[in-house]
Amino acid sequence: MKNVLIAGAGQTAAVAARTLRRRGFDGRVTLVGAEHEAPYQRPPLSKEYLAGEQDRDELCLLTPEWCEANDVELRLGVAAAAIRPAERALELADGTVLAGDALLIATGGRPRRLPGVEGERVRYLRTVADADRLRAELRPGARVVVIGAGFIGCEVASTALDRGAHVTIVEQAGRPLGHVVGELMGDVMAAMLRTNGVDLRTGEKVERYEETASGAVVTTSGGTALEADVVVVGAGMVPNVEPVTGAGIESPGGIAVDEYCRTRVDGVYAAGDVACQWRPLLGRHVRAEHFDNANAQGMAAAKNILGGTSAHTAPPWFWSDQFGHAVQHAGHGEGTDRLVVRGRVEDFDFIAFYLADGVLRAAFTVDRGGDLAIARQLIAGEAVPDADALRDEDTDLTDLLDTLS
Repeated sequence: MKNVLIAGAGQTAAVAARTLRRRGFDGRVTLVGAEHEAPYQRPPLSKEYLAGEQDRDELCLLTPEWCEANDVELRLGVAAAAIRPAERALELADGTVLAGDALLIATGGRPRRLPGVEGERVRYLRTVADADRLRAELRPGARVVVIGAGFIGCEVASTALDRGAHVTIVEQAGRPLGHVVGELMGDVMAAMLRTNGVDLRTGEKVERYEETASGAVVTTSGGTALEADVVVVGAGMVPNVEPVTGAGIESPGGIAVDEYCRTRVDGVYAAGDVACQWRPLLGRHVRAEHFDNANAQGMAAAKNILGGTSAHTAPPWFWSDQFGHAVQHAGHGEGTDRLVVRGRVEDFDFIAFYLADGVLRAAFTVDRGGDLAIARQLIAGEAVPDADALRDEDTDLTDLLDTLS
């Protein structure tokens, strides 16, 4: 193993590069990124950075000094166009071909576009340039319409309100995040948004978008015409699978990999937002678009490229900071049959446990990060906790973990 190529220059790629060096790999490491920016963190783009509370330098993942000291080459401003599986080679958009002994696809994704919602006042948030442009527009009194009440949409709404804007969210589902946290917790999230001043329109989709001399108008399926100075679309993400198209390793939801981040092609790996990883517990492939997953898969892929057998099987975990609250979720809540709540949902201070046939499969919390850290261990161990003990505030979850372990 003398040469590792990484298609992508984001969180996953940066973690993989660091892991390769920490594990003693002294061969060539090359990161290829479509953006002109060196690898940087994306989570703050909808929160601290968008709010103006964080500088550009604070986002940096791999500094030029670190790359020089660790002999990591960054080829920026040119996208990975295709791979040559038999050669483990990477074709770039400028016609360059790079060959390696191992190839890691970490190309991430791009915002999902809404047909008909395009114009001078429409914003999608994925890059630091997107955040710079949007931040200048989130000023006091600005009318902001957010399409989509996922985590990005809710975080942008929170930041916009803090900057003095008026915010309306249009969500076609019946509640925010209902597909992730379920109906009851989705209703809790809706209450959080409305309590903090968001005009939340659920069960409505965008029927028409048009721009005028003074702004934009979003017309919903409910017949409401919403006037806006800026419209932010948070309609999910499309994985960048184009470099492997035709290579026989992509799946409908991303690039299919096993627990070790290996594709069907020997020597070719995939990790991060673009990877659709096999989950034995669920019996299917799952693609996760979260910071923790990008870190864990990037690290696992790098270890396995060097000959290890590091499986990434930890339950998914993600968090969101919005409206002064820390919102976190772990595990897979789909298919569960019982919800047990500890705390007071009306005060936005609780943790909810999702069980399936008595087995703890997922947890969701607002402002109880310590409890969720324990819940993650219980989920990983497929614990069968007593529901009354989960609900009882007087029962120490650490003691419960020790007992079940």
